[in-house]
Amino acid sequence: MNRLSAERRTAILAALCEGASINATARQTGASKVTILKLLSEVGPVCLDYQRMVMVDLPCRLLQCDEIWGFVQCKQARLEIDERGRGRGDVWVWVAMDAESKLVPCWHIGGRDAGAAYLFMEDLASRLANRVQLTTDGHKAYLGAVEGAFGWNGVDYAMLQKLYGPSFDGENRYSPPQVIGVRADWVMGKPELDHVSTSYVERQNLTMRMNIRRLTRLTNGHSKKLENHGHAIALHYMYYNFCRKHETLTKAKGGVHTTPAMAAGVADHAWRLSEVVALLEAKERG
Repeated sequence: MNRLSAERRTAILAALCEGASINATARQTGASKVTILKLLSEVGPVCLDYQRMVMVDLPCRLLQCDEIWGFVQCKQARLEIDERGRGRGDVWVWVAMDAESKLVPCWHIGGRDAGAAYLFMEDLASRLANRVQLTTDGHKAYLGAVEGAFGWNGVDYAMLQKLYGPSFDGENRYSPPQVIGVRADWVMGKPELDHVSTSYVERQNLTMRMNIRRLTRLTNGHSKKLENHGHAIALHYMYYNFCRKHETLTKAKGGVHTTPAMAAGVADHAWRLSEVVALLEAKERG
């Protein structure tokens, strides 16, 4: 059976991690679309399994959570009624981020409902070593999910409510509405108001849209299958957590290449994408 060399695999993953679409990656590397999608389907589960294995007993203190919208095949409004519930339409990525190490300890792909919120919070709570301060946006699904996962008063939790002005119409309809104020609402525990923020995780949303072509707005690079959507997210966070230099962390370390996984004590060096390929090859060898 023909198999791509480690160098070809690394080149393909590098293009995908820097925001290239499947077609653009094919043009850059000379690999076929079928080959690229096959590699993505192979490396995605490896990245997911590795992060699930090592993201335990994390020393995080200040966590922020948010959700980012995307879609598979078509947007929900264009989805036929008999196609709903089949992995098509709107899909949300729930993301948790440590404000200090910038680590993303877990994420969840699903709807924007109470069930998805509970699964996400259960996963997050299971990965932490200490009591944490948690900030989310005002999405009501978090309320029951946080209490169910952490227990009442088991976390210092506040919601950050953003107050928006009127939405734009016409030529400015793609611009976000103006934020005219914010309000921090206590939920449980003793959250410190100075640390009630979702700024870092919201900035992470921009990183995702810039580096995962499937999440870039107003393009045709969206996911056509839910499974591939999940593989792309897993690859992105493997690259973000373990490989990519974080500018703020690197500056704090005097210019030493530092990743979120290093700052959180999960890794002892900045990974190369070739090491991610090595994980896949180790799995193939059994």
